[in-house]
Amino acid sequence: MATEIEFKLALSPAAARALPRHPLLAGQHPASQRLLNTYYDTPRLDLRRRKVALRFRNKGWDWLLTVKSAEPASGGLARRSEWEAPAAPGRWDFSHVGDAGLRRDLEAATPQLEAVFTTDFRRTAWELAFGESRIELALDRGTIESKGRKSPICEVELELLAGQVADLFALAGELQATLPLRPSIASKAERGYALFRDQTPRPFKARPLVLPDDIAPRAAFRQIALACLEQLQRNEAGILHDPDPEYVHQARVALRRLRSAINVFAPVLPPAFTTTWSAAWKNLAGAFGDTRNWDVFTGETLPPIAAAFPTDRSTRRLFATGRRKAGEARRTLARVLLGDDYPRQVTQFTAALFALDDTATLPLRTFALQRLSRRARQARRLARRPTGLTDDSARHALRISLKKLRYPLEFFAPLLPPHRFKPYLAALTHLQDELGRINDHVTAIELVAMLPGDFRNTPILGWLQGRHALLVMELPESLGAWLAQRLPGKL
Repeated sequence: MATEIEFKLALSPAAARALPRHPLLAGQHPASQRLLNTYYDTPRLDLRRRKVALRFRNKGWDWLLTVKSAEPASGGLARRSEWEAPAAPGRWDFSHVGDAGLRRDLEAATPQLEAVFTTDFRRTAWELAFGESRIELALDRGTIESKGRKSPICEVELELLAGQVADLFALAGELQATLPLRPSIASKAERGYALFRDQTPRPFKARPLVLPDDIAPRAAFRQIALACLEQLQRNEAGILHDPDPEYVHQARVALRRLRSAINVFAPVLPPAFTTTWSAAWKNLAGAFGDTRNWDVFTGETLPPIAAAFPTDRSTRRLFATGRRKAGEARRTLARVLLGDDYPRQVTQFTAALFALDDTATLPLRTFALQRLSRRARQARRLARRPTGLTDDSARHALRISLKKLRYPLEFFAPLLPPHRFKPYLAALTHLQDELGRINDHVTAIELVAMLPGDFRNTPILGWLQGRHALLVMELPESLGAWLAQRLPGKL
């Protein structure tokens, strides 16, 4: 069995044409060949559910049967187990698969296997000595096809043949210095299955985490951070090409979770790492803030106002103004994501994650409970202040404190007793949601105040202020319900 470690980067056709002229490749003679692959699965896509890719590859005169594990990549880096052997097309022989359980499952599935999609591309490959490593740089250009639907392939794969993972990132960084290369996490197999199922892209929410309590805190942090990075990257295309505001929302949630993770794990991380990346991700999060605020204003706050004042002409003008402001903010955000700095930041952060050693300072469960207890004490202290519910700034501080508690609760959920975790999280989430709605109205009042004076002279501002007051009156019940809960797994 081979372990495939590769870093994938997407690029435009123009950048693909420029790649062979890069100084690192100048004077070298690449190998070039057409690769035709057919991927197979059962009618129920049992292999996909098991995260296994099965293909026949036509490589010149040769045919190869390949079985790969298909763990999702994060930040562009993928690690996969791979078994490959010469084969005759249509003849299933899995004797080369070293995982006995997987081999039995493949043999059992053989009668049902059918072609699902094909990839047809030309690979131009250079083998480079870089740093202390040997790395294959492969440029793939072609198509993925399933049921008459096609999708283009234009990507670079950097595969570590021997040496250090850090050299993959260093090579990617040198390429990104002069070429617009973007870390990509969707494999050809994933994209092929999406074509087969004719899937409509949807906003991507955080995946549930699985954290064994026997791993070191730094290893847990890496797993959490990569999951946050995956959520951010999988919403990029929607932000750029789909008006659905949920893409921006989910990407912003990913950044908040990531910044929270850095803060929570700060005691076991190198100080320079924490300082550098807290600032870097805070700067990017700021680009999302205006877009999300205007999206909420036009999509959630204004509709009930329109219902309350159906004949008020200023409401229609406010909708138009809000949508214009939201569009301007979205275009500003798109420029940030399409710029050179963002993809480099993703690459550099992924490199920094894998550069962390996994020295265990204390058991993960002990660390998790210490950090959760500290966050819970801070939030309860704010909640019990005399001005905790009546003052906008105090409510805002409590809302932020609850977010700082909720995200690590979700990170460490696999380590906590479910019978106490679920009601605690439910009460916390309900309180946080109520504070979020109040904050949305405060933000809406501020946004209206920024607009021309004629908007401030309509009933709209009064309606917002009245609704805000009603929401504040409903808050004590939710606050009491959360305060009555006991932190799960409390030390």
